[in-house]
Amino acid sequence: MSLPDPRVSRGHSFLTRLCRARARLLLFLVLCFFTAAGCCPPSAWTAEEGPFSQVVEHELANGMKVLLLREPRAPLVTHQIWYRVGSRHEQLGKTGLSHLTEHLMFKGTEKYGPKEFSRAVQRSGGTDNAFTGRDYTAYFQNGPATELKLWMEMEADRMRNLKVSPEAFAIEQKVVLEERRQRTEDDPVSFLSEETWAAAFKAHPYQWPVIGWFHDIESLTREDFLKYYQTYYQPNNATLVVVGDIDPRETLAHIEKIYGTIPRGPEPPKVTAKEPPQYGERRVVVHREAQLPYLIMVYHVPHWEHPDAYALDLLSGLLSMGRSSRLYHRLVYKERLALEVGSDYNLDSADPPVFILYGQPMPKKTTAQLEAALDQEVKRLQTEAVDGQELQKVKNQIMAGFYMSLDSLFFRGMLLGKLATVARWTLVKDYIPKIQAVSAADLQRVARQYLIANNRTVGVLSPVKSDQAKPGRYQSGSQIK
Repeated sequence: MSLPDPRVSRGHSFLTRLCRARARLLLFLVLCFFTAAGCCPPSAWTAEEGPFSQVVEHELANGMKVLLLREPRAPLVTHQIWYRVGSRHEQLGKTGLSHLTEHLMFKGTEKYGPKEFSRAVQRSGGTDNAFTGRDYTAYFQNGPATELKLWMEMEADRMRNLKVSPEAFAIEQKVVLEERRQRTEDDPVSFLSEETWAAAFKAHPYQWPVIGWFHDIESLTREDFLKYYQTYYQPNNATLVVVGDIDPRETLAHIEKIYGTIPRGPEPPKVTAKEPPQYGERRVVVHREAQLPYLIMVYHVPHWEHPDAYALDLLSGLLSMGRSSRLYHRLVYKERLALEVGSDYNLDSADPPVFILYGQPMPKKTTAQLEAALDQEVKRLQTEAVDGQELQKVKNQIMAGFYMSLDSLFFRGMLLGKLATVARWTLVKDYIPKIQAVSAADLQRVARQYLIANNRTVGVLSPVKSDQAKPGRYQSGSQIK
């Protein structure tokens, strides 16, 4: 189960987020050696008495969902509001609206002018930020628990009272275009990941990037934004999460007074698109200026609603969690075939996602060699049962990362908020028990069922010199003669 990283959320590729997530996990594993610091053994926590057993769940009359969790160890709090809107909710030709709206949410209201929102949070001793994903957009403040009421008032204010002038819209639109130019257009690996996702999904809006296509962003209007804001930034499309040194009853009373007075809005349209089955391998080759090639392979798989989700999550850990993982040990350490290699799977997505294998060959090695080696590892999963010791090692690693992350109020809130937005928050209680229940036979079965050539899309970055890295061109309106 992965979490969005707010530091890299604004338009970064999934590969960037992967690297950050892996780095955090390695830190968790190191910390686990120091259990004397007071960390409760994972086996001592059950769904009934674990770190989420005291969650208070409530729904306001206007439809806003509320999750509260008291954690009094320090006088701190995280205040998060999650909107059920992301790139998945956008329309063809209007991609990038969710991410652009996130930027515009900091442009101010009558009460708090442009840039004043973050300044007010900082003056109160807190920090704030926001992030956009395929399934959600979220805003948060972290800091002293004494400032919680102020942050609630500010967040409630911009939910319905945002003021964005035509000039402010045009400025932020240019900011986002430059962000896309730097992080995607000028980053060959990010560009490859976009092209691979676009080829893998034909019918579902997961096909377009979170930041949006360049020409779509360029053509968005202030009217597009206002309509989007009025549609999705409503209390009945939001979940409020507060974790920290709070009195749940008192906090709920403030929430009722501050958020509960906002009128319920119209119900936003639901995403009904479903990706059809894939009946043959697809390939994408991107010719961009780059020092080294890159390989991405994605397979269509189910998400959290399906019982196979937990086996797929464990399978990803088996392949690439830590230096002792199968892919790293063989392809990076032993054979020196890859500079980087890994896998990823997000079971906590609103709709069925993809299982990802990726890597960068060493200099003088090729993507064809790396692809063949990855295929061998997949074949090994399909034909050889994972031994009990290796299986338990990966389960222990997943447990360590999961429980150590809960030491952070912010990440505990993130788990609740993301799961409540894309699925149901109680999944957080089920996660470790279901991971523990996965067997070697389950791993072999899902590898055989999903990691097959007919179900995958392969993306290859083929480096070229700068004068050769030119897109195909056609002249709009031209006719064949």
